Amino acid sequence: MIPIPLKPPYRFIAFDVETANRNAHSICQVGLACVDDWGQIDTFSLLVDPDEAFSAFNTELHGIDAATVRGQPQFPAVIAAIAPLMAQQPIVQHSSFDQRAVAAACGWHGLDVPALHWVDSVTIARRAWPEFKGNGGHGLGHLKTALSLQFQHHDAGEDARAAAQVVLCAEEKTGRSFVEILAKQGAKSPRVFHSAATYYEPFE
Repeated sequence: MIPIPLKPPYRFIAFDVETANRNAHSICQVGLACVDDWGQIDTFSLLVDPDEAFSAFNTELHGIDAATVRGQPQFPAVIAAIAPLMAQQPIVQHSSFDQRAVAAACGWHGLDVPALHWVDSVTIARRAWPEFKGNGGHGLGHLKTALSLQFQHHDAGEDARAAAQVVLCAEEKTGRSFVEILAKQGAKSPRVFHSAATYYEPFE
């Protein structure tokens, strides 16, 4: 089992992947940014051997190539190590690509897709900063400048931390938890996510 140097419980975990090529299943790096009840962020990343070719375009983006991942674990071992932690609280992604990549990689390797509760920080950002629509947008590139975030784009650990920071900044700006920001009037609450000190009702 791959050792994961993290200390739950956490309020939420931001998650990001990088891929070797245009195939969503070709995950070559995963990053987790784990946020506790006091806003502290524990960041962890793992290189993944996708066992397929890297495209020049992707390598130029993230700097990872076949030599970088040589000898690193493949996706089945990585998801087995991180899924139990990820299942304990909401998983924040900036757009839906990371969820699709995990599902695609599970399908490619004949694995069941973990039952995770995904949250989109793009939606959170849109509700916290509606003025960015048509004025830079809500991608991490613009949010980095607009919110004075410090991170290295296209590194899974760094992008996960950035997504976590977006959520924390949105909570600070609105005075509401990310669950409240996303809540829909009349939404049902079949599950409750909790951590050491705070309880959060889920949303749809």
